[in-house]
Formats: sequence, structure tokens, C-alpha cells
Amino acid sequence: MMKPRRSTCRIPHRMTTLSILLLAAGLFSLPETSLAQTKNKAAAPIKPSTAGKEFVQVVKPPIALAYIDVATSGSDMPGGNLMAGAAQGAQSGGGLFGALTGMAKGAMGGASDRGNVFGSTHSLGFVSGKFLDISVYTSKNPGLSEAKQFIPNVMNLGESLQLNAPVPEKIVHVPVDETPVEPTYEKPKGKISVYWGCGETIRPGQPRTLDVATASMDDYAKFFVMRGKTTKGARWQPGHPAWPNKVDDRKVPDTASLVGQHNFVGNGIPESFKVSLAAPQDLMPSIELKQTKKDGAVALDWKSIPHARGYFVTVMGGKSDGSAGENASGEMIVWTSSELADLGFGLMDYQSNQDIDKWIKEKVILSANATQCAVPKGIFPDGGAGMLRMIAYGSDAYFSYPPRPEDPKIAWEPDWQTKVRVKSVFGSILGGMGDMGEKPQPKKEEKKNKATDLLKSLFGN
Repeated sequence: MMKPRRSTCRIPHRMTTLSILLLAAGLFSLPETSLAQTKNKAAAPIKPSTAGKEFVQVVKPPIALAYIDVATSGSDMPGGNLMAGAAQGAQSGGGLFGALTGMAKGAMGGASDRGNVFGSTHSLGFVSGKFLDISVYTSKNPGLSEAKQFIPNVMNLGESLQLNAPVPEKIVHVPVDETPVEPTYEKPKGKISVYWGCGETIRPGQPRTLDVATASMDDYAKFFVMRGKTTKGARWQPGHPAWPNKVDDRKVPDTASLVGQHNFVGNGIPESFKVSLAAPQDLMPSIELKQTKKDGAVALDWKSIPHARGYFVTVMGGKSDGSAGENASGEMIVWTSSELADLGFGLMDYQSNQDIDKWIKEKVILSANATQCAVPKGIFPDGGAGMLRMIAYGSDAYFSYPPRPEDPKIAWEPDWQTKVRVKSVFGSILGGMGDMGEKPQPKKEEKKNKATDLLKSLFGN
């Protein structure tokens, strides 16, 4: 069983302010996915246990593994369709032209049931939709290139999903230029300040600030406190057929449900691989967040989400010192709903049930009963100018077959294991979008421009 790995942050001796911002925003690396249920019954991850002094149960690895990442993403920000359309067009249409075509369709609000992209469950929360990343593996056929997943009717995606693995890339040998090059460095500028805790006023002793121009390595290590442990899950790589892919890139309908039996079929996959998912493993509802400005503070209120285990909110913004050119500097500002100082970026993805429960007790994550919070006055200019992100954690679930024998003398040899992870995320501007978030309605007498017409205007033809 793969052990969870802690999120770590190594800070180079010298780095640009832009590099620090990207690192803090979590853009240098996006977490991936991982494993394993007793048939129709949730169970803990597999690991050897000692039932008595004389016998240690033999536990063998499963023949087949499936990973299902489930995510709901919501946003009231305009432009989300542009980003989604560009990514989808690049995959389905190919290259720059495909990306531009997809972007044009997104700008026009063009509806399409195609263009789904693997990895969308790890989006930053600024694109609305429901997403699944699924992969399967079998030790009896490590080079498996394709498989099928027969699905329940309530998914509204037909009878099955086509899972495909990427073709291994050919290694291209490129001559190495060994001419020595003297590196150049840019002295970092600016500051990073962290605030934390719900409330209308800033807590005493805040913020915690790091001056990147003068900070030592010890200062960096003490400042960059980021909780969060994400195990691997669904992956798209040779030997791991996955969905969505270029062959089957259908979008997940808003009406889709995962409740019911899922059957994985492929060369080397056991015939018994049939896993039944229940409501806790279903797609979560979108986060419905209401923001209200009040004397400089911003009150956050949301509807409780069924099966949510906890919530976490973070806002990132900044302000300039007013200088221009090479002397320009500024301050990156981060606020989180945690009662303890934490940059928060490691918590904006799937977390294990055990860690969520631990961090709820430590008041780092808001409990499942929480429905409100507030961003204090005086942190961000004019009570806004910050990018808000929120996550509702679902529960991860493990399934396997056959069940683990209670008698430790009997070895456990599972045919298969499945791991399911669930979350719902939301992105906005602190204070809300107001009229900016409303979609303009085209006049009845005006016809929408075709995507090709918009592309022609971009190229001036």
C-alpha cells in the first residue's frame, strides 16, 4: 500500500518574486491520485495486521486496481469558459488552432458535450462543471492499453466509458550542448504576509510577514507552514487505461450520478471486478457561497453540503508599493479560515479522512456543521482584490473483493481494489463578482457569431 507523502516546500537560495508567488499558489506542481473496498462495503486501506502472537496474516497485493477521483467545481467568475474551452480544444482539436477554437466556443457560451480533459479534477476551482478522473491497472497485463467501464444508467453517459492508456513516447536522443553558461540571478523583492482565522477584525499578533529580500533559509523554513498530504490516485500513463481521453472525451452531465454498480472489463482484469458506489461516493453539489461586505469585512455564508466532512477557505491577493520599473515591489497577502497559521495551498485538494478529522480537531479545517466565516477588515484593499478559493471535503472510500478473512491463518488474496475520493471546490473574487458575474443575454434580433468568425477576427482575415 502506498504511503501518503507529505507536501514539502524547498526554497532555493535565490529565487525571483514571481517564482515565490507561483510556488505559493501551488502552480509548480499539482497533486495526483490512489487505491482500494470490501464488496459493497467501505474498508480501511490494506496493510498487514497481527491478530495473535503466533500468526501474522499474509496479505498479497490485489490483481487489479482502480482509482476514481470525483470533483465538482463551481465559480461565478467570467472567463472560466474561455480557459476550459482552450484546454478542451487543445486536446480534442489539437494544437493552437484547437485551443483557439475551444476558446471561441467558450466565449460564445457554446454548449458541447465533448472536450473533457483528464486531470480536470485538480483544476484550481475557476471553471464550473462536474469531473471524473478514472484509471485501472492489472498485474496480469502490465501493458494493458484499453479497458471498458460499464456504468449505471444514472450517469447519463450511455452503457460504458472507454478507458485508454497513452502510447509510450519514443526516446529521442538530442545532442547536449556542454558550452558553459554563467547563470544570472535576480535579487528577490517584496514581502509575503499571512493572516488567519474567521472574524470581522484582525487577530492580535497578525500578520506573519516574510521579507524575501532579507530572509534567511531558516526564516523561509519557519514561514512556509503548509499542511496537506495527498496520496496518488487516478493516473494517465502507459499500462493504466484512463478516462477521459482523446477517444472518449465526453463531458460529465450536470445530472450525472455515480450511485450503482461499476464493472471494469479488460484483458487481465478479473471478471469479479464489480464495485457498487453509494451516495457518499457520488458527485457532490456545487458550493453555494454568498459574500456580503460589511464595514470593510466580508461575511461568507454557504449552504451545508450533504456528506461533506469539512470546509476550508483561502484568499490570496496583493498590493503594490507604488514604485515602477526595476524598483517595483509589492506584498503578497494570504488569508485562511484556519485558527492556526498556514499558507493553505496544501489543503486545497483531496485529503484523507484521518487527516481531515485531525485538522478539524486542531481547528485548521472548519467542521461539517460550519456554514459561515468572515474575512477580517483591513487585510485586502477595499475589502476585495483577492482571489477566493473554497473546498468542501468528501470522504475517501476503499473497496475490495473478496473480503478480508477474519481468521489470520488464512491469507488474503484480493481480486481487486478500488479507491474513490470526493470533493467540491469553488472560486471567486473576494467580495463577490456582483454585476460582473452576470452573463450578458444576447438580443433576440442578434445572431451569435460563429466560432470561426471570431477566429477570423483574431487573425485579421
